[in-house]
Amino acid sequence: MPAPGPARWDALFADLEAQAEAQEQAVRDGEIAELTRAEHAGITLADRLRAAVGATVTLELLDGEQLTGELHTAATSWLLLGPGSDDARVPGARGMGRSGEHLVPVAAIGAVSGLGRLGVPASSRLDSLGIGSALRELQRDRARVVVRTVAGQVTGRLSRVGMDHLDVAETDRARTRTVPFTALTRVSRA
Repeated sequence: MPAPGPARWDALFADLEAQAEAQEQAVRDGEIAELTRAEHAGITLADRLRAAVGATVTLELLDGEQLTGELHTAATSWLLLGPGSDDARVPGARGMGRSGEHLVPVAAIGAVSGLGRLGVPASSRLDSLGIGSALRELQRDRARVVVRTVAGQVTGRLSRVGMDHLDVAETDRARTRTVPFTALTRVSRA
């Protein structure tokens, strides 16, 4: 049986030091994981959408419709999805000027495919503009639009855009339909 000596004590202290170091590393790993979870908890869907501007994404809307296209603009409460940047603009159009562009309330999105892991916080005045501002641009243009809701769709021109609703003068009928923003799934140029 070997006699206790300095070598045995050195081995014991080295083992204790290794255990303490492993425990400290485990605590650091736990803290990093917790900080990462806390950071992720502060990222909104709008932040992730802003980070994906220019990328191709697929939106699954609450009414079951799927839209795939390039994410052109992302604000806090709405986004503009459309054809790629190399597609031609509709002559003379302003604002939402490309054929095939869709103005989508963020609240109408059931799921998104094609987002990265990063988020970009709101940093422009555009982020503070609600969907009504974008709709008023379409109203000024007298654009023919398709207004899709959870209950169906209507084609016409926007005759009024209020704080929380819009009026669509239907093109195939002599009537006006009022649609609350909460029912919108998308507004597209017809």
